[in-house]
Amino acid sequence: MSDDHPTSPGPSGPPDPDAGHPRLEESAAWSAVSYLISGPVLFGGIGWLLDHWLGTAFLVVVGLLMGMATSLYLVWFRYGTSK
Repeated sequence: MSDDHPTSPGPSGPPDPDAGHPRLEESAAWSAVSYLISGPVLFGGIGWLLDHWLGTAFLVVVGLLMGMATSLYLVWFRYGTSK
């Protein structure tokens, strides 16, 4: 009988059974895309509402920029620091 079972612990601890699984990588990619879309939409929408409420015309741009920056940070923090 061989000890080549995929879930047997290695020298650095137990392996991750889902590491490198294509479906999980695809899920992470779609999650990152949803962050990149929803950030500017949410913050841009808030800026648009504030523009109409306050009678200004610049808060939608500020909201879009803040949404892009926030979503990029969240993607970097969640998926860029995994090692």
